[in-house]
Amino acid sequence: MKKRLIAVILAVAMVFTLASCKKADSGNIKIGLITPMTGEVAVYGMAVKNAVELYINAFNDAGGIDGRKIDLIVYDDKGDATESVNAYQKLVTSDEVVAIIGAVTSTPTLAVMQASVSDNIPMITPTATHPDVTSYGKNAFRACYTDDVQAISCANFAKTGLEAKTAAIIYGSEDPYSTGLKEVFEAKCEENGIQIVAVEGYSASDVDYKSQLTNIIAKKPEVLFVPDYYNTVYTVAKQARELGYEGEFLGVDGVDGVLAIEGADVSYLDGLYFSNHYATDTDSQAVKDFIDAFQKKYNEVPNALAALGYDAADILVQAVALAVADGVKMEAGKECYQAIIDKIATIKLDGVTGNITFDADHNTQKTCTIITVINGEYKSIGSY
Repeated sequence: MKKRLIAVILAVAMVFTLASCKKADSGNIKIGLITPMTGEVAVYGMAVKNAVELYINAFNDAGGIDGRKIDLIVYDDKGDATESVNAYQKLVTSDEVVAIIGAVTSTPTLAVMQASVSDNIPMITPTATHPDVTSYGKNAFRACYTDDVQAISCANFAKTGLEAKTAAIIYGSEDPYSTGLKEVFEAKCEENGIQIVAVEGYSASDVDYKSQLTNIIAKKPEVLFVPDYYNTVYTVAKQARELGYEGEFLGVDGVDGVLAIEGADVSYLDGLYFSNHYATDTDSQAVKDFIDAFQKKYNEVPNALAALGYDAADILVQAVALAVADGVKMEAGKECYQAIIDKIATIKLDGVTGNITFDADHNTQKTCTIITVINGEYKSIGSY
């Protein structure tokens, strides 16, 4: 692990060493993580899990909070809202954690955030971009930007980066993530003077999109916007190319991981652009250190979900550290929960995914990085 990475961990740990005279209790501090480790979005969930564990393990190895370690308790929600709420209930009632990282994708996170309001337990999702995630209670935070931010960035890139005059949309009509992105992108395209020539929806059970794509291709759009996750985006791109579509594909952060699909023919992805939270081909030392540490531990390059997971863990642990320094007893309960919530709101992090501060709605304000796929590799285009 690089020196800077160690320095960040040690800096957080020092908060507690300097405040040892105020230590209110002893023993390990329990934090929960809800993430999909199996199922269709397991690539995302495992990336978050690995990154959070990377941070927590390094923090504990550096001395923890005045010698007290963080116990990370992890549950697999399979990317399902019901499973996510069940995991939440276990963490709160059985495990008695003081705060929770998660969930990961938008639909489970929306369900968990609604369930958490009455308990007022500190929650930070690394990656759920749906605007409503932080709308239910003051206990909810996010480390990522919101969907409206990236949908606007995509529309701006379509205008200035691709110089498109026409676009089409194919989206998941039953998915809040996909529908929300579609609506904002469509409105921004109209504002940008881009004509939306076709809009086609599909259900969650669909695997054949050829009927919708045939209708779209007949309209000859220069850009096809596909606001969905990597498996669906790959299938749409493959079927569209097979039907003769020659334009560009434009996606969102859910595309990250598409090159990790086993057996995928990456040639179908040439001409794919998508918004993302960070780029691996950067000059940022913080990013280079994170990638180096992640690769040494897991033997793979971390995707954006991993980077956001790492930043979310950093934010939450810093908040817990500050609460302990104030003499707050780290046991599940209203006083502890509120103290951590108050501290999260004050965090200013120069993180792997950029400079993070929280607005009054507990959202972060960031720019989006546009990534393209060229010859089976990701390449950053710039910020929009």
